[in-house]
Order: sequence, then structure tokens, then C-alpha cells
Amino acid sequence: MLGGTATHCPYCALQCGLRLKAGARVEVEGDPAFVVNKGALCIKGWTAAELLSHRDRLLHPLVRDDRGELVRATWDQALERIAEGIRATQARHGRDAVGLFGSGSLTNEKAYALGKLARAVLRTSSIDYNGRYCMSSAATASTRALGLDRGLPFPIEDLGEADALLLVGSNVAETMPPLMQYIEKAKARGGALVVVDPRRTATASAAALHLAASPGTDAVVANGLLHVIVRDGLVDEAYVRDRTEGFESVRAQVAGYWPERVERISGVPTADLERAAHLLGGARRAFVLTGRGPEQQAQGVANTLAFIDVALALGLVGRRGSGYGCVTGQGNGQGGREHGQKADQLPGYRRIDDPAARAHVARVWGMDPEALPGPGRSAYEMLAAMGTPGGVRALLVFGSNVVVSSPDASAIEARLRALDLLVVSDFFLSETAALAHVVLPSAQFAEEDGTMTNLEGRVVRRRRALEPPPEVRSDLAIMRAVAARLGVTSYLPSDDPRDVFDELRLATAGAPADYSGITYDRIDREGGVFWPCPSETHPGTPRLFAERFPTPSGRARFFPIPHVAPAEEPDDEYPMVLTTGRLLAQYQSGTQTRRVEALARLAPEAVVELHPAVARRLSLSTGDQVSVVTRRGRATFVVRVTPAVRQDVIFVPFHWGGERCANRLTNPALDPSSRMPEFKVCAARLESSREPVRHAGGAP
Repeated sequence: MLGGTATHCPYCALQCGLRLKAGARVEVEGDPAFVVNKGALCIKGWTAAELLSHRDRLLHPLVRDDRGELVRATWDQALERIAEGIRATQARHGRDAVGLFGSGSLTNEKAYALGKLARAVLRTSSIDYNGRYCMSSAATASTRALGLDRGLPFPIEDLGEADALLLVGSNVAETMPPLMQYIEKAKARGGALVVVDPRRTATASAAALHLAASPGTDAVVANGLLHVIVRDGLVDEAYVRDRTEGFESVRAQVAGYWPERVERISGVPTADLERAAHLLGGARRAFVLTGRGPEQQAQGVANTLAFIDVALALGLVGRRGSGYGCVTGQGNGQGGREHGQKADQLPGYRRIDDPAARAHVARVWGMDPEALPGPGRSAYEMLAAMGTPGGVRALLVFGSNVVVSSPDASAIEARLRALDLLVVSDFFLSETAALAHVVLPSAQFAEEDGTMTNLEGRVVRRRRALEPPPEVRSDLAIMRAVAARLGVTSYLPSDDPRDVFDELRLATAGAPADYSGITYDRIDREGGVFWPCPSETHPGTPRLFAERFPTPSGRARFFPIPHVAPAEEPDDEYPMVLTTGRLLAQYQSGTQTRRVEALARLAPEAVVELHPAVARRLSLSTGDQVSVVTRRGRATFVVRVTPAVRQDVIFVPFHWGGERCANRLTNPALDPSSRMPEFKVCAARLESSREPVRHAGGAP
């Protein structure tokens, strides 16, 4: 084909380039001109256009009537219901009783406008987004250690030149298949891939070395690697001396993590740990990459800092062809956490409690800095307090399915039902939208313009290929209409993405994530522009930290990280460890992908992976049904027996709702600084249809 409209995939943070040709049926082709994917797409990208004309698509507003049913309504009726609900809630309970919940799938323009709608129009501090469940631990850790958070602070192409690559808790062969071309290129040059994961995933199977650590022992593995690096003289002492601070306390701390101790705690054999350390320490060019595995824990920031310590000790960060990076998940997981929909941030990574930041943004917005609200509650904390005294009583949700994606999901569903007003803007009637008082049909990726920022910090253009259906509106138009219905038109004067982006540029000028030099025309000419980019003559910044770190001293910071056990450990009642993750053919809460026929054929049902030894003890076979039970609740899955999972681990994907919802089981224990819930580890048991099964644990 190679005609049509050049745009980007609506799914993960690679933001693969694709081309759409509109006709009787929208055709999709990978765009070889886009440097990240070079024309490659995964099965989700190839089938993305099927959602545009799907029979389940929301095509007009819905409002809940007096009988409790969602019925068709006009936009005027829906907007009036929203405005009345917001006015009544804030009059009765205060401004912060109205909350907004955003998404890492929103464009930069929409994330920016959502933050402005909250702070300038509604004057509420109650705003956060689902990226709190995805990137918050890595963002906090990177900011502490390196002074700035950007998923990959280098172009993704650099990975292809690696002599060694450590990938921790990320199954990119299934979650980001086009990224594997760079890993395969490195391997073809003789590079070694080391994967830390409790499962032998497709990515781990492609590795030279797989460290099957028990969930919740990530910091132990990192400390063990650094112990060997120190012991065997692999530290880049000149780099540590010249570019970092705090190493001596880390050197002393990791002395206690000798390999035999690490093996006892994590299950990683001593010989494998030592080999991994030498593969990294002996490489001229090496990378340490973390994913959701170590990050989605109550110790997520500490786990990530421990692996950053490894990268710093080896002198990788800021060195061309080497580095530390975080494998960002959602489509705009990077830009979505930069521009103001996070509870503690203003646009450009400005802190909302920083007086200078407040003054700058207030000046751009034309308001008094004192009128800006302060920091609000994090995502889970805001949701868990819904409907309670002092909590949110009305919630507007854009692009998120919180009743499936939140931990302890049954409790969150109960809190949603307690709201006076729930408004959801989405493409389909998700599990969350089905609970709403008002449902608004929003435009899909091929029907709107805007920008996205991929995992490298490359700002790219989403381009409209076709018009949305007649009664479907963009989220920008919806936000502006809500503001107008509330009688506030000055703060959201335009729903044209170019106008919103130009204002975003002003709001981020001089900020850590400076977009002021990026324009739509530049993105079109250059195929994307890396932030920070402080002027239109600035080339952008593909590689960060080359000369100094944006910390007060200009140096990167080490942090000693002792091992802390997960918030919940196995016991006699719940003897196994539950962990969750993604499948190749599904995405996030599955609202979109479960509706695509080709994807549903590949992954038709929610499964639970069990080791053969566990299955034998329980007389279970592939295809049987079994319940997984935790202290939060239970969910039912189809058994898949596989030696790819540890004997003491249960793995379930989180793409389904209802009785198959994995997050009915997960632990809402929060990281003390990032406020990330502990999705990746909790105590669980298996129950057959006959009777509960106890003592199902086993050795790795």
C-alpha cells in the first residue's frame, strides 16, 4: 500500500509508525520510514483499524434514566447532566469532591487539557491517571538517582549495538514485538541478553541467561549482581569518582549480599548470578532495562534504584551506546506523565508544590498562582476514598477502565457505585462505563490529530485519517464543552490540537520536559523530535546525561537498598505467590483487544499458568477451571500447565473483567513514595470446584 495517512499505532509506547488507507475498509500497513519499528508491527497493530467500525462501538451519548438503565441521549442532555452534577457536588462537598481520572493513552494535548480542566476550570486537586499503576515507580527512581525521568534516555536503535543487555521484569517479545529486532541485532553481533523474570517467557527463552527470581526479590538480585561486580573488580572506578556520589555506602551495603545468600532468598543459582555480573561487567557497551516486574510493587522505587545502582557502578549511564532505561508501557506513558494529569505535577514535569512552577503555569493560563490547587491524592487513594466523607463524590474518567485495572478491583467497583456522578468517555462500553451515569462516545486514534511521546522521549504526530461518526467527539472537544456548560470558556478556548499544543509549548518552556522548541511542522519534517528541546533551532536531545546530570551537584546519586519483603508473603492459608502480566494478543484491560476477532482467537480466555508439579499435586490438567483466591477475593481461570513458571508461582493475565478479573486478587499496598500498588506479588491459593487446596507451594 504505502500510501494513505502516516500515523502511529494506538497501543504500546513504541508508537510504531503505520499507514492507514481509508476506504470501504480501513487498511493498515507498517511504515518503514519510521525509524523505531522500520515497518514491523505486532498482531495488535495490524488489526488496530478493525475497532473503527466495530459493532460494539459507542456512537452517541448515554444517560442513566430513572429505571437505572443507560439510554440514548443528546449531547445537550448529557452535558447538562454533567454540569448539574458537578455544580451540585462542589456546592455540597467542596471543589475537591469532583475528581478526574486520565490515561497514559491520551495524547499530550488531551493530558494537558485534562490537567487544566481540573485546576483552572474546576479548581480541584483531585486528579490522577492510570499511569500511576504503570510508570510511577520508575519515574520516581530515575528522578532521584539521575535527576530526570525519561523512559529510554537514548534512542532505541542504540540497543542494537549492545554487548550485553540486562532486562528485568519485561516480556518485550510479547508486549513489544518490534523492539526485539534491536535485541536480535545485538545478539547477531555477539551480544548477550540476560532476563530476570519468574517465568520463562518468550523473551527469557531468547536470552543467553534467564534468572528465574521469585517475585518480590528483585532488589536482592540487583544487590547480588553489584556484590559480584565489586568483589571481582568490575566497577568503573573513574566514572564513579567523576560522575556520581554516594557509592561508598552502597559498596558497604552490597557486601552482605553474597551470591549464596542471594540464591537462598531469590532462587537464582550462584553460578548464574556470577555469570550475569561478568557478562555486564565485561561488556564495552551494556544496558540495564527495567519493566513492570520490579516496579509494580510496594518496594517498586527501591527495586528500580537498586538496578540503577548496577548501571551507575558499571559507568553505563550517559555513555554513548550504554545506559539505564525503563521500558515504558502505555502508548503515551511518557508524555502522559509529563503534562499535568498526575496529582503532583504541572505541565513539563513541573512540581505543583514549587512556587516558581506555579507562577509560570499560572501566567500562561492567565490566573492567580494562589488559585491553583495543591497536590491531590494518588490514583488508588483517590479511587478508594470515593463516596466517603472528604472523598470524591463525582468522577470524570477519560480513556481508562479502572474497575478492571485497579488493585482490589471489587472494592473499587463498590466505591464507583457509591458515587453521585460517574462520567466515562470511551470508545466502547467498558466495565467502568457500564457503571456510569453518563457515557460519552469519543474519537479513536485514526479520527484525531495530536502528539504522542514514545518511550525514547521522541514526540511524534498522530494524524487524522478519517472523520469520526457524526455524534462522536474528540476528548478535547468534550473537555471544552464541559467547561463551557459550566460557564468557564476562557481557560479552554480551543479544541484544535495545534492550538492546545502551542499553549503546551509555552507552559513547558524552561521546564525539565521542555517542548517549547517542538512544532507540528518540525515533527513532520524530522520524523519526531526528542525533548528537551528549548528552541526551534535546538536539535532536540536524543541522548541525556552525556556531560552532567540535572541534580544539584551535577552527579548521579547512588542509593543503598536493603531487601524488604513484599507486603504479603505466602503462609499456610495462602501458600503460593501470585503475579500478573500481559499476553501477546491482548492489551491493558482488554476493552479494545477483546473485541478484535483475530486477537480473541489467539487469546480467547483468561488463563492461570501452573507448573506441572503443582498441577499433578492438584490433579489439574490444561483446560480445567480453577479458582485463584487471595485475601481480597477470588477469580476463575482456565488452567495452562507449563514448565515456564516457577513451582511456587501462579501467573494470570490482567486483560479480563468480571469473574476473570485478575485485579480482584491483587494487593493495594502502596509504595511509600510513588504510590504504586503491589500488582506483581501477593499470597494466593488455588481452589478446585470440589474443595480448597492448601500447601500447594514448592521449590523453584
